[in-house]
Amino acid sequence: MRIITLAGSPRFPSRSTALLTLCQRLLEARGIEVVAWNIHNFPPEDLLHARFDSAAVQAFSADVASAAGIIVATPVYKASFSGALKSVLDLLPERALEEKVVLPLASGGSVAHMLALDYALKPVLSALKAQDILQGVFAQDQQITDYDRQPQFDRSLLTRTEDALDSFWLALQRRHLPFAQAV
Repeated sequence: MRIITLAGSPRFPSRSTALLTLCQRLLEARGIEVVAWNIHNFPPEDLLHARFDSAAVQAFSADVASAAGIIVATPVYKASFSGALKSVLDLLPERALEEKVVLPLASGGSVAHMLALDYALKPVLSALKAQDILQGVFAQDQQITDYDRQPQFDRSLLTRTEDALDSFWLALQRRHLPFAQAV
């Protein structure tokens, strides 16, 4: 089973990318193939000029098409997800997330930004026809320390992340079991 991760932070390293990397390691420990993407994999001019025929955009679209699920991570700026992430998502085909399980992750300065997942990111994921968008995980900045060296995660954040990955795994299993086994 193949999963795509997409780090949407214009900064590297970043808290949201550290959280996404944690998810990647936990999934790989379960034997899941994880293909990591970052907005830095896309030439800025391709994003700025909406080049759907860009080699990076084409490769990313192909990876998404072959995946069972996707985990998207973003920082929250001014009550919304990163503009660079929006640029990447805008270049995906209209039904790119159909039949995919999607887990959104975000980090931000305060819990006041938590709703950015529900009111900003999830509608865009839904517009890409994702039908199984999980609740997601929001991390306050102080819950991820030393992200630029050896990331340290608050215990409650680790627990919520592990629970979200359990839900992600179960949703993947439900979607990909043959009908006869699911009954």
